[in-house]
Amino acid sequence: MKVEWKGVMPAVTTKFTDDDRLDLNMFSVNIKAQLDAGANGIILGGTLGEASTLIQEEKKILVELTVEIVGKKVPVVINIAEQSTKDAIRAAQNAQEYGADGLMVLPPMRYKSTDHETVEYFKAIAKSTDLPIMIYNNPVDYKIEVTLPMFEDLLKINTIEAVKESTRDISNVTRIRNAFGNRLKILCGVDTLALESLLVGADGWVAGLVCAFPAETVTIYKLAKAGRIDEAVEIYRWFMPLLELDINPQLVQNIKLAEVATGIGTENVRPPRLPLQGDERQRVLKIIEAGVAARPNLSDYKIV
Repeated sequence: MKVEWKGVMPAVTTKFTDDDRLDLNMFSVNIKAQLDAGANGIILGGTLGEASTLIQEEKKILVELTVEIVGKKVPVVINIAEQSTKDAIRAAQNAQEYGADGLMVLPPMRYKSTDHETVEYFKAIAKSTDLPIMIYNNPVDYKIEVTLPMFEDLLKINTIEAVKESTRDISNVTRIRNAFGNRLKILCGVDTLALESLLVGADGWVAGLVCAFPAETVTIYKLAKAGRIDEAVEIYRWFMPLLELDINPQLVQNIKLAEVATGIGTENVRPPRLPLQGDERQRVLKIIEAGVAARPNLSDYKIV
């Protein structure tokens, strides 16, 4: 299935049972909730998906199940975050074999590569597969920035099509658009900058709190793209305290707690992550409870 890099693309969490196995039942519930809300794609195995803790067989199961659930309604994209070029190429080829429609690719993990090394890493992956690629540009968390000159080189490869823009610099959306026009699709990867990014020209939103609040996330996107800015801002202001749970080292635990509150997830995480404890747990729960209590009535916005 062709990937159209636009709209809301949830970076979904991986669900686990109490005995640390894949919880495919609750995972399916969440994927269906994303589809029902109008998500434009599903992204597996990102940070929220706890990819670093998943074995290859689990990734295979998740991709194949998601492909079955979505039934070609939307594309299925899997994250590539490996320590070596060899492993990244193997992961990309596996993803294609399992039925994924596209790849989101991080720079090399753990090694702070130079600009040249980073570009060659991305090129090697792109040349190993026919799948379209979205580069994940997140120098805040991963210490490597993909600059405009680097993108200029990378875009010589046709299958490199999009960027998950997570530099935290909102002006970078405009810089990318000025430099490359529509050749490079832009998806905001920071929940707390999503509306701003859409209003200055981003094509979509790789979202986190969408895992718990799919309809609200999609409604903000649709209102923004329809030019109904005041209405989008109303929902966004309600959403902001929840969105800030995504820009936190414990974002996985935070968002899984929110999924519990909305009935489409479980709290279980895979060690070394552990459920939130003490004062921090109470702080996060208070934010979630307040958000759920004040949840907007989306029927008021008459979005189709």
